[in-house]
Amino acid sequence: MRHDGRAADELRAVSLERGVAKHAEGSCLVKFGETHVLCTASLEERVPPWLRGGGEGWVTAEYGMLPRATTTRMRREASAGKQSGRTQEIQRLVGRSLRAIVDRKALGERQITVDCDVIQADGGTRTAAITGAWVALSDCLARMKSAGMITGPVLTDNLAAVSCGIVNGTPVLDLDYVEDSSAETDANFVMTGSGAIVEVQGTAEGAPFSRDELNQLLDLAAHGIGRLVDLQKMTVS
Repeated sequence: MRHDGRAADELRAVSLERGVAKHAEGSCLVKFGETHVLCTASLEERVPPWLRGGGEGWVTAEYGMLPRATTTRMRREASAGKQSGRTQEIQRLVGRSLRAIVDRKALGERQITVDCDVIQADGGTRTAAITGAWVALSDCLARMKSAGMITGPVLTDNLAAVSCGIVNGTPVLDLDYVEDSSAETDANFVMTGSGAIVEVQGTAEGAPFSRDELNQLLDLAAHGIGRLVDLQKMTVS
């Protein structure tokens, strides 16, 4: 039994709330336990310069944490004059994950930016951001379709992400901060609704982990992402 009473293959309480930002074309407040992330999708009738005239759109993402998302106040990155390496790495992860399930030709020469702002952090902010970002993007595209801006499907599949790790020798699903900070192995998995792998990030924080342990983590992730995808489908239906 884990410190919060969950089974090894049990997610934290997860919720996806749509339409939380009045002005955004799509939005979702995603909660993985005590990790809360606001995801908003914004549509622009333009693409980056290198894509102009090519008939394809672009989906990108930005990520940030509010100063009191953590136990002590963090300085705003804007006041420091630059983004941290962690912030850049996470927003690139979110952007390329979303592009993996988007038909950019069907989108046309438009750009959708998904902003992921962490309101409260308790582990797994990047995985929560990706899961909520899909809902925000889906709602943005639904609005575009109702306005006659697109006709065919743009999304090719669902997309969700979850963390897994080895804590006290046991592979577990969806780590909170207490588990993440003490895990012997920490990994993040991004997968589609059909079970295809988009990205795997895995690190041995202590002793190296085995191929068998990696397979156990992958099985846990597939189980958890399957449940997250089911929740996404119920949310946008």
